[in-house]
Amino acid sequence: MATAQGDVHPASPPLEGPKKDSDHVEILKDGDPMLEKGAQLDKNRDYAGAVKKTDIFEIKLVRKLDYRIMPMLVVMYFLNYIDRNTLAQARLNDLEADLGMHGTQFNTTISILFVGYVLMQVPSNMLITRIAPSTYMSAWMVIWAVVSGKSTSLSFYVKLQLSCTALVKSYSGMVVCRFLLGITEAPFYPGATYILSIFYTRKEVATRIAVLYCAQILATGFAGLIAAGVFHGMDDLRGIAGWRWLFILEGSVTAAVAIAGFWLLPDTPSTTRWLSTAERELAHSRIEMDKMGEPEQASVMQGLKEACRDQRTWIFCLMQNFHLSACCFNSFFPTVVKTLGFSTTVTLVLTCPPFIFAGAAGIFFGWSSGRYHERTWHITAGLSIAIVGFVIAACTLNTAGRYIACFIFPIGAYSVNSVIIGWASSTLSQTREKRAVVLAMTNVGGQIGYIYGAYVWPNSDSPRYGIGFGSSAGFALCSIGCVWWMRTLLKRENKRLSEVAGSESINLYGY
Repeated sequence: MATAQGDVHPASPPLEGPKKDSDHVEILKDGDPMLEKGAQLDKNRDYAGAVKKTDIFEIKLVRKLDYRIMPMLVVMYFLNYIDRNTLAQARLNDLEADLGMHGTQFNTTISILFVGYVLMQVPSNMLITRIAPSTYMSAWMVIWAVVSGKSTSLSFYVKLQLSCTALVKSYSGMVVCRFLLGITEAPFYPGATYILSIFYTRKEVATRIAVLYCAQILATGFAGLIAAGVFHGMDDLRGIAGWRWLFILEGSVTAAVAIAGFWLLPDTPSTTRWLSTAERELAHSRIEMDKMGEPEQASVMQGLKEACRDQRTWIFCLMQNFHLSACCFNSFFPTVVKTLGFSTTVTLVLTCPPFIFAGAAGIFFGWSSGRYHERTWHITAGLSIAIVGFVIAACTLNTAGRYIACFIFPIGAYSVNSVIIGWASSTLSQTREKRAVVLAMTNVGGQIGYIYGAYVWPNSDSPRYGIGFGSSAGFALCSIGCVWWMRTLLKRENKRLSEVAGSESINLYGY
């Protein structure tokens, strides 16, 4: 599968010498078979120097990686986001009344999770380059299961096992649990994108990130269906509220999957247990050949310094911040759909279909961006669609019109995440350590948007929620501005690289 990421990997300020085809072969004479192979290689190159796969063994290896890596990561991320987003559904099952919450306190419980999330991500991705990813990520998943859904025995519930979040009895307790949940969930997504970036080439990675991100989109949609079933069948069962049962059940599943992750997740191309020796060598070498001027290893602090010194890191952070600020509606989506006037059960069911379409759009944009090796117009188109949806939703309270808008803005907003993350990953990956830090920093930049974005959806703005929809449209427009800023910088750098290289074939930045 081709993807959006045909980006170059020179060190940023000023770039190291590009890796040329002549660096990989001895001096060749006319008629030499190796020269003919090199010529064929040039024909397979696109405008940024990325090469299409033609080797049968490599194609089989990538297919094996897909079968072994993607299902586990998708399931883990689905549960990651289900656990995080359950609060949005619990609100419709009297959570605020049960905990005595009022005013903007619910908004605070949404926001505080991302404070913990932001604080942990960069240190976590600095560590993952030194600890086996399978052990590191699975261990953190067990811990977040403890906070969100892992069991604890308490006598006042007839020794029924409950999760930490399910046990809270006050607003302050919920705030503490949400903060801890943010810390424990933080390592997963940047860690998962890091794993994908060390196993897949720059032409392959965006589609895989799109599939991974689709798990989040589907989790947002199916969370409503799961909650509808639990609330309908288990509310007040054994004297326990339905929203508490929701946390218990979801956390239990999370813990079980986390244990499986210790054996099923990969580590690095050179050390993954379920690859043969030949497959490990190919998995490692093909990634190395896809880069430019990357040293074998650097310290984690050096990776942090390189990422911070590169101005493009901060542009990607700003781009993702505006993008995810525009996506803050996901924590309030059930509340918005509730304004259509249906019962709680019907409302939760209606939250699902828009995200199924959004997930399909995300995969399509990731695939298309890779196939045509283009990022700027894909992101611009996706976020423009979102802006149209936000404007329609803010302008009408008509049931049909608003529900149609509830399809449009998720489709646009969620279609571009894989393109942005993959673009950042392949543009700023001069070392493995720098790549890990950049992925974490980009995600942190985005998650900061969720901290303040939670407050643009106050209850006082119901039922129109003009503040939330208007702000989201503005955030999406600002993200588009950052995209074109990055495009301008990369085109300028490509021109400089081409002038230095002359007639040599080199890798260039994709945009």
